[in-house]
Amino acid sequence: MNWRAILAIYRHEIARTLRSITQSIVSPVISTALYFVVFGAAIGGRIQEVEGIPYGAFIVPGLIMMTVLTQSVSNASFGIYFPRFTGTVYEYLSAPISYLEIVTGFVGAAATKSLVIGLIIFATAHLFVDLPVKHPVWMIGFLVLTCLSFSLLGFIIGIWAANFEQLQVVPLLVITPLVFLGGSFYSISMLPGIWRTVALFNPVVYLVSGFRWAFFGFSDVNPALSLVAVLAFMGICLTITWWIFRTGYRLRT
Repeated sequence: MNWRAILAIYRHEIARTLRSITQSIVSPVISTALYFVVFGAAIGGRIQEVEGIPYGAFIVPGLIMMTVLTQSVSNASFGIYFPRFTGTVYEYLSAPISYLEIVTGFVGAAATKSLVIGLIIFATAHLFVDLPVKHPVWMIGFLVLTCLSFSLLGFIIGIWAANFEQLQVVPLLVITPLVFLGGSFYSISMLPGIWRTVALFNPVVYLVSGFRWAFFGFSDVNPALSLVAVLAFMGICLTITWWIFRTGYRLRT
């Protein structure tokens, strides 16, 4: 493993983030804080508790997960798409480094950015509500696995996208709706029977539920099932990434 090459790619991507820190970090944190104020104050005034948990605290894991998912996909997709757009991706492909090292550098940087944003939002939430964490190790584990798996998805999207419009299709039309319908602001146990069953087909439900369990010990689905779902999704993304480099899909032309 060429760690020097991985570190060079990683540093390059982190430096790009620092050059646009307002857009990369400050903007999503402020947006999430506004979500928290609006939902926590407006809806929280009508819904005092969900499963014995104050509503203002109940939505925090969902808000963190929503931001982490969207930022992981956006950071990783743009990180690999821009070299394709400018043609500098061929410098990576022709360098004496493996595909694994390229993926590790790009995905690692994207996951780090998303993880930092998630932790900042977590710290900010303490200014508004009392936020216990019953299982801190599991919380960090779910957060890191989510950052890595969705950064891999973003990397795949960045290679698949033929233009900037396609780059935004999946985050806007797929990821965001799934997050809003995935129990970020409510428990799926509050849904009628048929819709509760439909919600279980939404993969984001398992992510949000497992992450919320790490905070409060409450979850809509078994936490072990949530962990299996995250690992399975990561495995699928790794397989697709391997196939992309194996075939040269949209990299050699």
